[in-house]
Amino acid sequence: MNFASPWWLLGLLVVAALVVGYLVLLRRRRRDVVRFTNLELLETVAPKRPGWYRHVPAVALIAALAVLTVALAGPQAEARVPRNRATVVLVVDVSLSMQATDVEPTRLAAAQAAAKSFADQLTPGVNLGLVSFAGTAAVLVSPTTDRNAVKRAVDGLKLSESTATGEAIFAAMQSVESFSQSVAAAGTGEEGPPPARIVLMSDGKQTVPGPDGENEPRGAFTAARQAAEGKVPVSTISFGTEYGTIDIEGGRTRVAVDDASMQQIADLSGGQFFTAATEDELRRVYADLSEQIGYEIRRVDSSRPWLAGGALLLVVGVGVGLVLGRRLP
Repeated sequence: MNFASPWWLLGLLVVAALVVGYLVLLRRRRRDVVRFTNLELLETVAPKRPGWYRHVPAVALIAALAVLTVALAGPQAEARVPRNRATVVLVVDVSLSMQATDVEPTRLAAAQAAAKSFADQLTPGVNLGLVSFAGTAAVLVSPTTDRNAVKRAVDGLKLSESTATGEAIFAAMQSVESFSQSVAAAGTGEEGPPPARIVLMSDGKQTVPGPDGENEPRGAFTAARQAAEGKVPVSTISFGTEYGTIDIEGGRTRVAVDDASMQQIADLSGGQFFTAATEDELRRVYADLSEQIGYEIRRVDSSRPWLAGGALLLVVGVGVGLVLGRRLP
C-alpha cells in the first residue's frame, strides 16, 4: 500500500503517546489503591468499577484516532479499472481458405461469431475498428465506440482470393494514425494519442506479395517492424487446424494454418501470439484480449474503508463510554 500524503502518518506518534499516557494513568491509579491501607473502608467509600470492559471506550477512541490518521495519509491500492481511452483495430482474414470446414460450421462463420462477441465484451471507452483482407485490405469501420456498426460489418464479410497480410497490417496502422490525429484535432485535453493495438486473425500464410515475401516493403514482417516502431503491437491469432481443406476447381486443396509466421509477426511487433482450433477457443482468446485491452491497473484512493472504520470505532467508544459511566471516556 502507498500513501498520497505519507507525512500524515506522523500523527501515529501522537496516538502512541496517548497509549503510553493511558497506561501510565492506569498504573498510577493502581498504585494509589495500594497506598490506601484500610481496604475495608476503601470498599465502602469507593464505587465498584466495572471489569476489563471499562477500557473499551478508551481503546476504541485511540484505535479510531489511529485509523483516521491512516485515512488522512491517503492510502492507495492497485485496482483494475476500465480504460477510458484506447484504440483497437480488429483485422480479419477473408481469404478463400476461410471457407474450410475443419472449424464448424466454417472458419469464417466461427470467426464472425467470435468477432461479434469480442466487440460486445470490450469496455465502452475502447474505440474499435475493423479491417478485412484477402488479396487487398479494406478498412470497413474506422475506430468507433459504436459496436453495432462493427458487428454489421462483420456480418457482411465476404470471401475473396489471396492473402495480403502485410497490406492488412499497414491498413490497420493507417486507421490508428488517422483516428489519433482526429482525437488530437478535437482537443480532448488528453496527453498524447490513446494507446492502440491491432488484433490480427488469420488462418494461413501470406501469398501477396508472395509466400516468401514477408520481408519485402509491403510484406507482413516489414509491417510488423513498422508497427513496433509506432508502438502499436500486433496480437495475432492463428485460427484453424493443420487438416483444413477447400474445393478449388473441382480439386481438394490443403489449407493448413501457419503458426510460425503469425508468431513471428507478434514477436516483431511486440504483441502476443495465440492459437485457436475451434470457435470456443477463439472466443476464449478474444475474451482474454478484451480483459487486457479494456482494463488497466491503476493506483486508486482506498481511504473510504479507513474513514468508515474510524467513524465506527469513534461511535463505539463514545457510546460505550456513555453507557458505562454516563460520560465520555
